[in-house]
Amino acid sequence: MPKITMINGPVVKCDCPEELKIKEMVLVGENRLIGEVISIDKNRATIQVYEDTTGLKLQENIESLNKPLSVRLGPGLIGNMFDGIERPLNKIEKEYGSTIPSGLGLQNLDSEKIWDVEIKVKIGDKLKKGDIYATVDETSVIEHKLMSQYDGEVIWISDEQKHKLEDTVVIIKNDNNKHDLKLYQDWSIRIQREVKETLPTNVLLKTGQRILDIFFPVAKGGTVAIPGGFGTGKTSLQHQLAQYCDADIIIYIGCGERGNEMTQVLEDFPKLIDPNTGKDLMERTILIANTSNMPVAAREASIYTGITIAEYYRDMGYDVALMADSTSRWAEALREISGRLEEIPAEEGYPAYLGSRLSQFYERAGNVVNLNGTKGSVTLIGAVSPTGGDFSEPVTENTKRAVNVFLGLDKNLAYSRHYPAINWLDSYSGYIDSLSSYYEDETGEDVLNLRSILMNILLEEQKLKSIVMLIGEDSLNDEQKITMDLAEIIRVGFLQQNAFNEVDKYVPLEKQIEMLKTVVLLSDCCFKSVDKKIAYHLIKNDEIFNEVINMKYEISNYDLSKFSILNNKIENYYRSLLEEGDGIE
Repeated sequence: MPKITMINGPVVKCDCPEELKIKEMVLVGENRLIGEVISIDKNRATIQVYEDTTGLKLQENIESLNKPLSVRLGPGLIGNMFDGIERPLNKIEKEYGSTIPSGLGLQNLDSEKIWDVEIKVKIGDKLKKGDIYATVDETSVIEHKLMSQYDGEVIWISDEQKHKLEDTVVIIKNDNNKHDLKLYQDWSIRIQREVKETLPTNVLLKTGQRILDIFFPVAKGGTVAIPGGFGTGKTSLQHQLAQYCDADIIIYIGCGERGNEMTQVLEDFPKLIDPNTGKDLMERTILIANTSNMPVAAREASIYTGITIAEYYRDMGYDVALMADSTSRWAEALREISGRLEEIPAEEGYPAYLGSRLSQFYERAGNVVNLNGTKGSVTLIGAVSPTGGDFSEPVTENTKRAVNVFLGLDKNLAYSRHYPAINWLDSYSGYIDSLSSYYEDETGEDVLNLRSILMNILLEEQKLKSIVMLIGEDSLNDEQKITMDLAEIIRVGFLQQNAFNEVDKYVPLEKQIEMLKTVVLLSDCCFKSVDKKIAYHLIKNDEIFNEVINMKYEISNYDLSKFSILNNKIENYYRSLLEEGDGIE
């Protein structure tokens, strides 16, 4: 049996008999700590340990488990909270208190809970990989579909309805081999789950946040990065997305962040109501917590644990949104382990393979046809915490190359209480063109053209700010002044949302489109009046401008009739100016 020959924090080396294999899961020392073989050099193996190695000694044994680092996938995942290697933290707290002792072993799903199982196959049916053989009502909103890992013919089915996790419910046979199908399956976290076909990402992930649904849209199956310095609202934005996006399943990974941030998640999420179902948000949510005071190696594994669970529910035909907060802490774990492995560091001490690891993670997103013919998606939303808000640092730069939506958070906007603090000049979305037909089919409006009108006003405002800073606001002509006023309406009335206001914290797409059309109507009327030489003080009607800014509060999300009243008021006022020529200079 292999013996420990070196210990360096979470990195352990041992002599390497033939039974050890690369990427294999092992148990390290007398406490049987969970580890993974990450390299083999001649007669020595290097093992990454996912638990605290305090008290580990040289010459202790290492036991091979003859399988890769895996997670157990089955009913009981939703509504639960796990650490980075899928151990249930609620159960651990009840048994051991507020600290996680070493050597707990491979605890995961509750094997004693009894589930009502509905068998979906009969004897003689031919099953293929991914086919559904039974279902379980995991929560009141999620039906858990049990999928075969093998091809074969059904030769036995259980005649019982209630089962525990380890019970065999179906037996299939292929090539004289029999396979017992239970209520769970194990899957390696390093291996991407198979799909039949990858589809275009052309369906909007509705979030209820105007700057996302209109200005920088996210497609289901897309990839998103949210970089921002300390206090810019990364976590708040991810919480908002977790509550309001129209994905079927939410997986929230607290990767290396402070414990109090995960405490906030644990306190807030069970109290929240899902606006899409009217049920508790936890009935479609899975939490994975690997905070900064937990083993650093498990921080690296938590990202892969989360994406593997996401792919599992995607294979059932669900749309899954995964929030990782933050990938910077994951990258720091890579850097620390790389240093202990004595690898040659690259930029800022990160390993040379940082970019490829980030790409491998984000490429597991997608909108797909599953092996069983259902359609599902995994949307990856990763927060990035660049030191000092420097977007040129390696993690942000490498992430930028791997994602299609970049939502740069601005500290000046955040400190001025502008939420979400997404800088519209630094951010972009690569899904705008692919979603054009979606907007047209769903709303009947040319949303992208309306969006471009507002974006052009914001870009023009940025240029004018430079002029104002140099020679003052009095140097602007009437058209430029109106541009600045309209830009303020767009920023305050459209882009800024109030997360504490019942009307404004979540806005349906239909209302967003009406708000967009109203702002475009006002800008069109204002610029026409400027062309007709109408006096500036008449064009800028404070009453109308304030009504447009406050329409986000004053008009109900589900009764949009007041928009026609506001639009008629705008049209009538500026028509009277143009027809009467009142105030022409």
